[in-house]
Amino acid sequence: MNTSAVESDYTTNDFVVVANRLPVDLTIDADGNHEWTPSPGGLVTALSPVLEHHRGCWVGWPGTIGEAPEPFRTETGVLLHPVTLSEADFEGFYEGFSNATLWPLYHDLIVHPRYHREWWEAYREVNQKFAVEVSTVAAEGATVWIQDYQLQLLPGILQQIRPDLTIGFFLHIPFPAPDLYRQLPWREELLRGVLGADLIGFHLESNARNFLDVAEQLSGSEVSGTVSVRDVTAFITTSDGRRVGVGAFPISIDPSPFLNTDVDVAAIRAELDNPDLLILGVDRLDYTKGILQRLRALEELHELEAIDTNTVFLQIATPSRERIDHYQETRREVEEAVGRINGRFGKLGKPIVSYHHVAVPKSRLVELYSAADVMLVTPYKDGMNLVAKEYVACHGDGSGAIVLSEFAGAAEELSQAYLCNPFDIESVKRQILHAIRALESDPETARSRMLKLHEQVIQHDVDVWAGAFLQCLYSAGDGDNGVVDE
Repeated sequence: MNTSAVESDYTTNDFVVVANRLPVDLTIDADGNHEWTPSPGGLVTALSPVLEHHRGCWVGWPGTIGEAPEPFRTETGVLLHPVTLSEADFEGFYEGFSNATLWPLYHDLIVHPRYHREWWEAYREVNQKFAVEVSTVAAEGATVWIQDYQLQLLPGILQQIRPDLTIGFFLHIPFPAPDLYRQLPWREELLRGVLGADLIGFHLESNARNFLDVAEQLSGSEVSGTVSVRDVTAFITTSDGRRVGVGAFPISIDPSPFLNTDVDVAAIRAELDNPDLLILGVDRLDYTKGILQRLRALEELHELEAIDTNTVFLQIATPSRERIDHYQETRREVEEAVGRINGRFGKLGKPIVSYHHVAVPKSRLVELYSAADVMLVTPYKDGMNLVAKEYVACHGDGSGAIVLSEFAGAAEELSQAYLCNPFDIESVKRQILHAIRALESDPETARSRMLKLHEQVIQHDVDVWAGAFLQCLYSAGDGDNGVVDE
């Protein structure tokens, strides 16, 4: 990546993306040289063409504490504008309010949220810091698309200091029902922040409806219309006369890395000692993901001898937020369960759970997805879950089966999956067995189900998601930033 600094006049960016993180990672070679390398994900893939077309700008934190590179352009002309965070910013804004307050609250109290005033103050200050940087880079009348729960105050701040901007906000995690949201001590201020946007997007209609209910109950705003998918037919009229659109825009993946791959499935399975059945889990090591529950389900299936000992469960658990107490506890419980299950049912040199607490490159994930007979995606709550869609994209031949939590956002689109209730271990066990038996005893039905899932993922890719949201956002901008005429 070309990391040469750019000139100081950045205010020509007609399209600005703002996210907690920049799409780059810092790598340091053996000689101590620093290099910023791309870290592409679904969001990057979706927005890169738009950013490149407009020579736009991405504002975000580079992932380093206390220092950041000068703004620089990528090889495709996208300006990356870093926001510097101190150690105190990181602890209070990111580890604290974002991930120990908002994350558990928005995920239905799977663990108890912690409410600390100093975290809230850090969150507010960092959102203000982001606002200053965005205001610096955004051209007059620019479109700004803000991403996710870490930056919920940013739309309102920008709307005050840069009323010329057209502002979109997208929440990538669930939005809770009013009774849960109302626990938040700073609920009105956070809500006012989000309502600074001209268009607010969620993955699911239910999340959008929750937000409409909260806005009506807590802000005295007038709500009209009903929520639509990939369109805006629901509106909030704020106390100052602005009309804010609200819609559901289910995110997806760029399927191209998962299609037409030449994976040597036999070689991948040989690495795992050629199991009769390969079951796969790929998750961040997060308490919302239901990893421990699926391990317990598999343990009970082994106790019942419902699956044999030549079945291997491969769990990739990507490190995540490892300084936060609840994440440390989750890791301890998961690793204890892995050891217990292998001790009870594995053989010497042949574990039945192959557990890896590492980040895995996408090319390797493609190999594992392609080789796996059954995929387990069992979160207690998830905004969408793109792993489910990645697995499905790898099985265009109709092979494989996926057991999917009904509380993952993806379940609304992937209705042909084997849907389970992750809070009910019997439901998880039952659906694992249904998936296995379908592959073994009714392969045509299993193939038909997977082909329908594959068609859904291919036809509704990440470009459809981004295109639908941006089309609605541009329409909002054409309407004088949503101000209602008297």
